[in-house]
Amino acid sequence: MSNDYLRAPIDPNSAQSLEAGGLRLDLVDTADAEQFGSWLQAEARGFHDGAASDETIAGQVAGLAYRRTTGVWDDTAADAASPVATVSSWSTPVTVPGERAIDAWAVSAVTVAPTHRRRGIARAMLEAELRTARSLGVPLAMLTVSEATIYGRFGFAPAVMAADWKIDTRRAHWTGPTPDGRLNFITVEQLKEQGPAIVEKVRLQSPGEIEPWPLFWDRALGLTGSEAERPKNLRVVRYDDAAGEPQGFATYVVNEVAGDVFGHSLEVRIVSTATDDAYAGIWRYLIEMDLVGDVIAPLRAVDEAFAWQISDFRAATKTRQRDHLWTRIIDVKAALEARRYSAHGSIVLEVSDALGFAEGRFLLSIADDGTARVRDWPGAAPDNAAIVALGVSELSALYLGGVSAATLARAGRITELHAGSASAIDASFRSPITPWLSIWF
Repeated sequence: MSNDYLRAPIDPNSAQSLEAGGLRLDLVDTADAEQFGSWLQAEARGFHDGAASDETIAGQVAGLAYRRTTGVWDDTAADAASPVATVSSWSTPVTVPGERAIDAWAVSAVTVAPTHRRRGIARAMLEAELRTARSLGVPLAMLTVSEATIYGRFGFAPAVMAADWKIDTRRAHWTGPTPDGRLNFITVEQLKEQGPAIVEKVRLQSPGEIEPWPLFWDRALGLTGSEAERPKNLRVVRYDDAAGEPQGFATYVVNEVAGDVFGHSLEVRIVSTATDDAYAGIWRYLIEMDLVGDVIAPLRAVDEAFAWQISDFRAATKTRQRDHLWTRIIDVKAALEARRYSAHGSIVLEVSDALGFAEGRFLLSIADDGTARVRDWPGAAPDNAAIVALGVSELSALYLGGVSAATLARAGRITELHAGSASAIDASFRSPITPWLSIWF
């Protein structure tokens, strides 16, 4: 999709509901540096960040202009120019099972000032985002969340999990494959130039991945803000295969640990690898780093292969596992037909949706090659079809193939209308690659 979404009008339903409470919903002119800067400072305040420097704001104004930026204003407030709530959004491809992608409405920067809680602002903004996405023909919405209790009421559900890992290098001797390629130190400027091509190779491998935006690279590599704000010890290595083709990279910092005989802890910032050989090469390098006792790797997949590539399985532990990407199906037919499935069959889905976008009874017919067709199906179910009743949240959780229908059925979140239907859904919806999203947005 082009950036036509920037010209989409404010949703009139939400605008009217907020106006009745003395509030104004409006778009931010991202070409107006002063107005956009005020919005960015309000967003930072909403996430309890400090006031951003002029250099940081200038970089964000330039780097985030592609997003549809919305705010809520209270014109009676002491600082009437600053919004009391923020949200931004844009259309971007998200990977779905079968190494395919579908346009999704990415929602970010959702904040409401504590001075304006319980006035229906979050509901108005999120419903406006969903109605805008539907008007633009975007079949799926998604977000990464800081609070897990808000978004289910709007039909979102956790579809991609993430884990923080800690590897004790004193016990984790490498037993995996010997890599064929070589590692090279490169500068952050070189990675900014070369990294996007490597990430693009990787993106379609993992359901849940999205395209990084230009400002992501500047932030990840410490190229934003003032010189004083930039990391001094960020290291970058690139992995080239035996033919000299770049197939992966890692960024990391090494920090001194007081009282540790090994002396240092290595914190992984990014690891992106397009091949198994590159994966082995990068992780062996990180695990075997001299004078490092622990490798800390946040925001990784829940089933990392490196746990099986070291001598002591218990040396790699998950220090935290949590929900990461939440999805929300808006158009059932477009969303379900975009992905591929692991087993053929017929599934009738009786979907409820309080907001009405995905409400209906649908027949999902999956062919032997994993392609699917979705039709409205008011009549009797075909013979041998699986049949379930579920909400749009549950269907959205299942969509990327990383959540079990059988688990949701045991939890009472899915109702089997034919015995064994949840298992049939799992056989078809399961992704052979565990869904993973490597970034926040």
